[in-house]
Amino acid sequence: MLSHHTPESMRAPFALYSHGVVVPPGTHVLFGSGQLGIAPDDTIPENADEQTALCFENIGKLLRDAGMDFCDLVRINAFVTDRAYLPDYMAVRDRFIDSPPPASTLMIVSGFAREIFKVEIEVVAAKNFSK
Repeated sequence: MLSHHTPESMRAPFALYSHGVVVPPGTHVLFGSGQLGIAPDDTIPENADEQTALCFENIGKLLRDAGMDFCDLVRINAFVTDRAYLPDYMAVRDRFIDSPPPASTLMIVSGFAREIFKVEIEVVAAKNFSK
């Protein structure tokens, strides 16, 4: 079982994330590549919230394919191309993430390989299948 840590001696997180997560020995770990807001038919929504939803939907598919779910997330690294997209990203993320939340970092970057992309999200997940 993952152990989530947000010590009372530290400032509380700004949003839905834990300051740290411990992965116990013998646990299977999945490192997910960055997911972009692109649908299976190659369509890319124009707005950040729909791109974020597609990112998390794709992450869900990857997790399920590995026998995992969102509760197995250890860490989220998210990247957006504009500060204005932060509320959209956070609102969508909060629909997919439950408590206790994973560790998380959210960065503003200058862009991605294609200008249309506004959000990219990569994850690390862990699950002990022997229990």
